[in-house]
Parts: sequence; C-alpha cells; structure tokens
Amino acid sequence: MSARFGPAGNSESFSRVYKSSLSAPGWIADLGLDCYEYQCGKGVRVKKETAVQLGERARAAGIAVSLHAPYFINLANPESIQRNNGYVLVSCALAEWMGAGRVVVHTGALMGRARREALEIAKRGMKALLAVVDTAGLGHIALCPETMGKINQLGDLDEVLELCTLDERLVPCIDFGHLYARSLGADDGQEVFCRMLDRVEEMLGADRASTFHSHFSHIEFTLNGGEKCHRTFDDDGGYGPHWAPLAAEIARRGWSPTFICESAGTQAEDALSMKRVYEGFL
Repeated sequence: MSARFGPAGNSESFSRVYKSSLSAPGWIADLGLDCYEYQCGKGVRVKKETAVQLGERARAAGIAVSLHAPYFINLANPESIQRNNGYVLVSCALAEWMGAGRVVVHTGALMGRARREALEIAKRGMKALLAVVDTAGLGHIALCPETMGKINQLGDLDEVLELCTLDERLVPCIDFGHLYARSLGADDGQEVFCRMLDRVEEMLGADRASTFHSHFSHIEFTLNGGEKCHRTFDDDGGYGPHWAPLAAEIARRGWSPTFICESAGTQAEDALSMKRVYEGFL
C-alpha cells in the first residue's frame, strides 16, 4: 500500500461548479486523489439519506472517507463530558452512514490547567467516548485525536500519542501544520520529521504508526499564540512546514498514512501537489 491523499471539505474550484458535496467523490477521483474528509466542524447537520448517498458514491469512485467531528469538543474540560459524548456519538453515526472509517476529534483547551492535569482529564474523557461508541455499536469506527496548533491547547505530539495508548483502536491525527505553528516554526525539516515518526512508532508500534491519519497545510502563526490561519501552497511569505522532506521520509519507510490537505481554498489542488511530490520519492 501507499499513502492516500485528498482534501478536507470542498475546494473553491469545486464549489464554483457544484452545489452539493454528493458530487465531491467523483470530482476528487477524477483529479487523481483517493480520500476525502467530510467537515462537521460547526455541527452535524446532514440527513441520513444524503450521507448514505455520499458513501455509495465514494465507494464507487474508490474514495476513502473520514469525518471531522465538531470543533466544540474539549476533552480537557471535565464539565464537557456529556456534550463531548453527544458530539462524537452523532459524528460516528454519520460516519457509519457514509462508510467513513475514521472520525477526527479535537483534544481541547487547557483552560488555565497544567498540561499534565489537562491530559489526565482528557484521558478520562477519551475513555468515556470509547464507552459511548461501544454501547452504540459503533466501536469499529476509529477515533483520531488531533494535534493542535495553539500553544494554550492540549495536543502536542506526545500528548496525542499518550491518548492513543489507551486503546489500540485510537489512531493519531498528526497535523504537521499545527505542530509547526505551536513550535513557532521549529517543527520542520527532515531531521524533525524523522524524529516525530520514530516517536509515533515507539509509542504505538509499527502497524499503527505506518497507517496514521494526518492533516497537512502551510500555516501562519503568531509568536505569542501559535496558529493564526491556514495558507495555501502558492501564498508568498515563507509559510511552512515543508512537504518534500516529510514525503521523502514516508516513502523511505514504506508507510501508508492518510494525508488530508487543509489548505485555505485550494485543498484539493494542493493535495494533488503533495501526491505528486510523494510519488517522486517512491
């Protein structure tokens, strides 16, 4: 197997032509991509009939679907457990209708807590999520805690990997743009990427490490907060991280992760650029 590439949601070029995401799988496949992350960041508002149709079209086009759960989830807040459970449960139900095998989940904000305290709360919250989806018969859908881009958020690489040690079904969503932003540009380049991937394998084992989920885009950051906004590959300004050294390392290891591009408006086009660079290293 090789790495998969696709967009987070719909590119501006798609939306200028099509009104419905039902056309997205075929459009994505025609570009030469092979995965698609359906966006529910602002809430789950999709009818079952529409979700089932999208899943059918994705399967016909050979597109692997994942889903981003609502942004409101905060695993680091003990008062949010019931709300978190509700958001994840409806997200997993939608994923089931769509045939999506993975649901990306935000880890949350520190809210003034020490990082270790927030992580312990998040671990309890993640166990609660797993219990809820298991009870609903949706435990076969992988939850993917995501690395976060702001310094005051829970979710650096080690924190996400520690969350994933709670259950073998948990798959890390490594957002390399977020890690670049929260490190103020330090997490970039071949040596850093190699160290990161070694760490994933050390914590989770070779099988899970080689099929991790990922978001990638260039990101603008501020020196006091981290992530400011997503950029495109064509934006001037020297935004990182750099894709080529990461692509080279993934190809060298023979790993097959899923890369979802989150560029601001050109996510499908930039995903295709990523795929072509990666294929050049195979």
